[in-house]
Amino acid sequence: MARKPTITDLARECGLGPATVDRVLHERPNVSDRARELVAQAAARLGYPVPATLSLHSRADLPKLTLGFVLHKQGQSFYQDFAREIEKACQARSDVSITPHIRFSPSQSPEDFVREMTAAAEQCDAIAATAVNHTSTARVTEDLMKQGVPVFSALNDFARSAGAGYFGMDNMKVGRIAASVMAMRHQRDCTVGVMIGGTRWHGQAMRETGFRTYLREYAPQIQVLDTLVNLETRQLTYEATLDLLNRVPDLAGMYVAGGGMEGAIAAVREARPPNKIALIVNELTPESRSALADRYLTLVVATPLEKLCQRLIDSMVQRIQEPEQKPSIPAMLEPLLYLPESI
Repeated sequence: MARKPTITDLARECGLGPATVDRVLHERPNVSDRARELVAQAAARLGYPVPATLSLHSRADLPKLTLGFVLHKQGQSFYQDFAREIEKACQARSDVSITPHIRFSPSQSPEDFVREMTAAAEQCDAIAATAVNHTSTARVTEDLMKQGVPVFSALNDFARSAGAGYFGMDNMKVGRIAASVMAMRHQRDCTVGVMIGGTRWHGQAMRETGFRTYLREYAPQIQVLDTLVNLETRQLTYEATLDLLNRVPDLAGMYVAGGGMEGAIAAVREARPPNKIALIVNELTPESRSALADRYLTLVVATPLEKLCQRLIDSMVQRIQEPEQKPSIPAMLEPLLYLPESI
């Protein structure tokens, strides 16, 4: 009786390491399409049993889907990481062959988001975007949904009930977490500031609301100044933070609820010693990681991008395969919290 081929035989036949072959056979993530193809072809030659999804001779034989993604701030490390996690999550699906089309809005204007979303929908089976809240982004969502192109919201729930689902954090909860850390840091009468990108970011407005309501309820000794708007820009945030530090010399803390945190970090580094201001920001980037290590930051609240992208891709694929299904229940992911001791 002929000896049955082993995983070592299969690895030798396809020219890959046994560990890589094992990941392919068990359909684990972070395996290239080329590795899957080589294992499938070698298994066919040797008669080695493989999962049904791998028995196809090539990923090219799998159902093909094209998913579109409209992000913004292409030059920022957080959105670059977001794009990479999208590509990884698409590649990790072993039952379908996904081509991700990732576009970046050139600005945060509703018109630019609408233009990019419309262009993405022309060549994709479903799209997801990080757009602002505006009547035009809501309208294009409704139009695309009627045309059979599911539209998902990521990070900011711009589509609300008109879209196919929201994937991100519970932003009210994020604001309350930031406030709870601020309250633990300052158990005395003091003044703190809060900054948002603008009124078109529903998620940031919810963070601000959570921040204020928590302090009003549990730390009434902390006075919160009028909200500053930084338009999500580094330079404006830098200038506004320096001005605030000059106008309020005894400022005890500040929460930057949206983008532009790099400007706040630079201003605090310039105007105050480490650990003097309780500065809280969102997303772990090279700048925020360095500021945590140097104790210019008290807390970073970060989006779990890997989990977000996996769940988003899964829902997009399911919606395409089952177009009559109801909109996805909002995926409220637990934030990742980083303190100076975490770095």
